[in-house]
Amino acid sequence: MDGTAYLGLRGVEVDLADRNPRRIWHYAGLKVDEPIRPNAIDVLLTSRDEPNASLFVQGSAFAAGLRERAPHLSQRARQLRRRRIWITLLALFTGLVAAGFVLSWSPAKWIAKTLPLSWRERLGNAARDSMTEGYKECVDPAGVAALKTLSERLSKGVPAGTTFDIHVYDWPLMNAFAVPGEQIVLTKGLIDKAGSADEVAGVLAHEMGHGIETDPEAALIRGVGLGAALQIMLGGTAGGGLANVGLMLAQLGYSRGAEHKADIHALELLKAAGISQRGLGDFFTRVTKKETEGGSPTGAVSWLRTHPLPAERARLVRTQAAYPATPALDATQWEDLKSICRVTRDPKEDADKS
Repeated sequence: MDGTAYLGLRGVEVDLADRNPRRIWHYAGLKVDEPIRPNAIDVLLTSRDEPNASLFVQGSAFAAGLRERAPHLSQRARQLRRRRIWITLLALFTGLVAAGFVLSWSPAKWIAKTLPLSWRERLGNAARDSMTEGYKECVDPAGVAALKTLSERLSKGVPAGTTFDIHVYDWPLMNAFAVPGEQIVLTKGLIDKAGSADEVAGVLAHEMGHGIETDPEAALIRGVGLGAALQIMLGGTAGGGLANVGLMLAQLGYSRGAEHKADIHALELLKAAGISQRGLGDFFTRVTKKETEGGSPTGAVSWLRTHPLPAERARLVRTQAAYPATPALDATQWEDLKSICRVTRDPKEDADKS
């Protein structure tokens, strides 16, 4: 419909015909698909005053006048709006990061805790396969039974619905680590160097603490990114850039706060199981002394390097009140656990057969 448009005091005045009353599209309610540039020769307008109508006006003088009276329609105004959006988003992100430091809130941790267990298990399987590549899993029946007994005792204090899947590998390096999906890996080297089942129980309880807190999941999400982690969790592979996802998890480490929380969980789990907390302290003290004196066997004491032992950690264990406790395993079970690698299997060969 043809008509005439004027720049009035309060808005664009539109005169369509003698039979239609003149209407006003107020400047504040005007919108344009494209911002009005200084050299614009026409404008296409819509208005809140008539939501279902549009107005096309030709003429550089009209465009220039409208840009002056309704500056929010200009190109500069749109750029400023976009800039304000980015500034607002940046301020929001900065605020979230600051809140994370102040309140110990972690977006990665929040995401990790909301993921289904089946997704986290896939991520854990990929990490475990990557970490233990080249080493056979220890599956001696008597040793596996002893490990199950120890796990069941420690599991008395874990949150309802949490079940840990523990694997031992014929790996001389002294190590233990939690991986996503409530899985834990122990090495033969750690069991060999432990002086008692109580010491193994203390280390295992600490790794359970990391699992309860979903620290492995959060670490990998921060390390490889949520998209890459989801690729594995949704059935993808750890190929390409994710081939070393397990190594990355081992190298990422945990914050001091995360380690402290895992220690607290460990002490609580040991108490709920009726296992002495002194075993964990004894393990720290003896192995640290052995390495300091240069008497450690071949291989770095990896667990201590990825789980730092400040004096306050040993002090935390020593200051716990005594409670009734029995050995984590009896003498026969302890010998069985130490011999768990008498029978091994190669997970890769099993996968090839299937």
